[in-house]
Amino acid sequence: MKISVAIPSYQREQVLLDTIEQVLALDTLPLEILVVDQTPIHGQNVEEGLQALAAEERIHWLRLKKPSIPAAMNRALLVAQGEVVLFLDDDVELVSEIVSAHVAAHQKNKVALVAGQVIQNWQTVLDEDDPWYDVNPEDSPDAFRFNSCRPSTIFRFMGGNFSVNTEVALKLGGFDENFVKVAYNFEAEFADRLLAAGHTILFYPKASIRHLKTESGGTRSFGDHLTTLSPSHAVGRYYYQLAAKNKGRVEKYLHIISGPFRAISTRFHLLHPWWIPVTFVAECSGIVWALSLHARGPRLLEMRS
Repeated sequence: MKISVAIPSYQREQVLLDTIEQVLALDTLPLEILVVDQTPIHGQNVEEGLQALAAEERIHWLRLKKPSIPAAMNRALLVAQGEVVLFLDDDVELVSEIVSAHVAAHQKNKVALVAGQVIQNWQTVLDEDDPWYDVNPEDSPDAFRFNSCRPSTIFRFMGGNFSVNTEVALKLGGFDENFVKVAYNFEAEFADRLLAAGHTILFYPKASIRHLKTESGGTRSFGDHLTTLSPSHAVGRYYYQLAAKNKGRVEKYLHIISGPFRAISTRFHLLHPWWIPVTFVAECSGIVWALSLHARGPRLLEMRS
């Protein structure tokens, strides 16, 4: 099976090169490494490093002018030569032979999407006897713990370590580019369409990464969701509620109307009440923005002008 690795990146420097070098050091190499770079200008050392890798044809360096997580992923889907595209975050430590693990999962299970294990930098792998395993993923799809160690059929995936059948993803229209800025919930919306089309998502913990969650760049470029006046974090959450096909209209709008109040009902806001009006305004702005995006219809690959 031919597999392409795609690394969307935004405002990342040395950690991006470190991630690429880890992929290049694997025993099983991918067909190609697509670096979908949305950073306008890198520091000199990183710029020269990427130029050298591209000149040696060790990577395909694709540059986009406007930062967008789903647009970067769609670009990778369109140019990828592999039957499967493995998407990786640009700030990760590879814990396993990730390419061969994803290939094995696809070949053995014949699924459209494989979600790999993601260990956040404050986590360890869940013990085999952890009581969390008693939770049915279908009952609480958003509660699935990606640091678990048991293979299972799930209903969500994390965008920093998953592989998808290229043809299937393209037939579905790729990722909805109405998920702007932080693009929160873009994975859930794609998962809903994938599952509705009769496909399966497999969690395969042998394909493992540690997410470094670098303090600068990536979604951290849009500020802290608890202290920003920008709706960059909130808009995706409300757009997903509007776009979801598996929820009734009353349920959707009750969830949206109550959203700003839930957002300020946190321990952080209890201890820092001066941030309450800032968060409330950001949430309300996110609702207005999401309504505007939803009114235009989904922005999928076959629908783009």
